Amino acid sequence: MPVNIPESDRKRVVIVGAGFGGLTLAKKLSKKNFQVVLIDKNNFHQFQPLYYQVAMSGLEPSSISFPLRKAFQRSPNITIRVTEVTEIRTDKNQLITPLGYVNYDILVLAYGTQSNYFGNKKFEAYSYPLKSVSQALYVRNEILSDLEDALITRDYESRQKFLDIVIVGGGPTGVEMAGALAEMKNYILPKDYPELDTSEVDIYLVQGAKRLLPGMSEYASEKALKCLTDIGVNVKIGCRVIDVDQDFVYLNDDSKIRTRKVIWAAGVKCPKMKGLAESTYGRGNRLLVNDQLKVMNYDNIFAIGDISLLISKDWEHGHPQVAQVAIQQAKHLANNLIKKREDNFVYKDLGSMATIGRNKAVVELPSFKFSGFFAWVVWLFVHIRALVGVRNRVVVMLNWFWSYITYDQSLRLIIRPYKKKYYEENGHEELNS
Repeated sequence: MPVNIPESDRKRVVIVGAGFGGLTLAKKLSKKNFQVVLIDKNNFHQFQPLYYQVAMSGLEPSSISFPLRKAFQRSPNITIRVTEVTEIRTDKNQLITPLGYVNYDILVLAYGTQSNYFGNKKFEAYSYPLKSVSQALYVRNEILSDLEDALITRDYESRQKFLDIVIVGGGPTGVEMAGALAEMKNYILPKDYPELDTSEVDIYLVQGAKRLLPGMSEYASEKALKCLTDIGVNVKIGCRVIDVDQDFVYLNDDSKIRTRKVIWAAGVKCPKMKGLAESTYGRGNRLLVNDQLKVMNYDNIFAIGDISLLISKDWEHGHPQVAQVAIQQAKHLANNLIKKREDNFVYKDLGSMATIGRNKAVVELPSFKFSGFFAWVVWLFVHIRALVGVRNRVVVMLNWFWSYITYDQSLRLIIRPYKKKYYEENGHEELNS
């Protein structure tokens, strides 16, 4: 049966995913002559670049999330449904969801990526991804819980698995996470856990490539490496994780690290969508699109953001999977749909940046590169400006200001999901019998 969506004589644009691309496109079409249906498995937009700060107790989850319905309170042509798309029936112009089917005239896929474990089930089982607010909260709980367990563990060797942390992947997420963990070790742990010898806390950043931040210049890589080393991160360049279990991480140099916390930041891939032809997928399961962002072989299906792969002379491997690409593609597609045009998309590279810790960042603009305190201030400004909602910007700015002047954070709470005891003991079956 169809999902309960108001009927309209307007052309229906269905957007799957409320990330940077999906939300931007919906906003651009919100007051135009379309019926827009926005589908996401969450009822909120998540600001992905700051997941690691939630994991490190630096920010509360609500400050980097924004309710979708609040964003479109004054947009009567926007319909929001919280569900997942399990299949596309291209012959019928239908999406299949657990709630029923959804008809579309134009379909825009913007559902983003997931962690890439390269087919290794043990990597997936014994590591923590950072691809959602809920995953960031889980990492926070695990870090704080392990610190509590470390306090009551007398044996030195046994204690190390609670204290040592391994981050796999030296891209922006891995570098920023490593820097945040080092700052926690240097500034927070001595105050919160005075009976703990913080010299026992070892933070490892394992990067399989020959340098950190491979998407940026060698200048940025060298600066990041020096900053991380200076604040106590053990950086292993050109080193790969070959195995993981509940107690150790095994590396290809025949060494192993005792830990039960492995944070996975070693790349992403796109989940495949049932119903699309296999020929539409390119590298990393990204959807091949033409210059108008149409998915190959489909006239009314578009893809934007991380899942789209537009190969051109200037971008032989496609555009980088960053927020700016998704936002620019969304604006371009909205303009084409509104004006009924088929202009080609051209990406304008505004630069890239990464923060390594307090007063430390690297920024690369099209014309020049710089690092240090000023780069860190620029990083702060850009991220505050990109947040959705005035409240979120104010809250994040105040949190960062307070942390800066006090060398402290106030969000180190272990919050676990609540479950009714009856369900744990008896399950749903007995309740329904």
